Amino acid sequence: MERVDDAFWMRQALALAAEGARVDDEIPVGALLLSAEGKVIAQGWNRNISEHDPSAHAEIVAMRRAGQLLGNHRLLGCTLYVTLEPCAMCAMAMIHARLARVVFGAYDPKTGAAGSVFNLLADPRHNHRIEVTGGILADQAGQSLREYFRNKRGKPLSTLPQPSE
Repeated sequence: MERVDDAFWMRQALALAAEGARVDDEIPVGALLLSAEGKVIAQGWNRNISEHDPSAHAEIVAMRRAGQLLGNHRLLGCTLYVTLEPCAMCAMAMIHARLARVVFGAYDPKTGAAGSVFNLLADPRHNHRIEVTGGILADQAGQSLREYFRNKRGKPLSTLPQPSE
């Protein structure tokens, strides 16, 4: 269920994604984590290319930083904002971290694990449930990704397939 401040926080995550693309030439995915009290406790962008680490997705980077700050691997009551639908790896890390809520921007029709390809966050077999809200500023998040890949591949935007939602 979308909340009043979801778009505000997603804009912050989009700014992180843009910074990651600009600073580290990473795929523009940004994430930020709010405490149960609504304070930003961690943020990150994709670092898997620059750190040579396949697990350094934006969500994982933010959750690692939050865990270090809190001194706990459990992120109880926290909300994660991320510009792209989480993959299976990130979704399972979110479940293990016991996040309260995940809010994402663009859907990922190839590897999305919050409803697009898999629905790991809602799987009733898990012992923890996460509230999920998807599609917040999806057009902006998707456009950022399309532009990044268009620039990398040197193709005009009109020739790239548009994501289905």
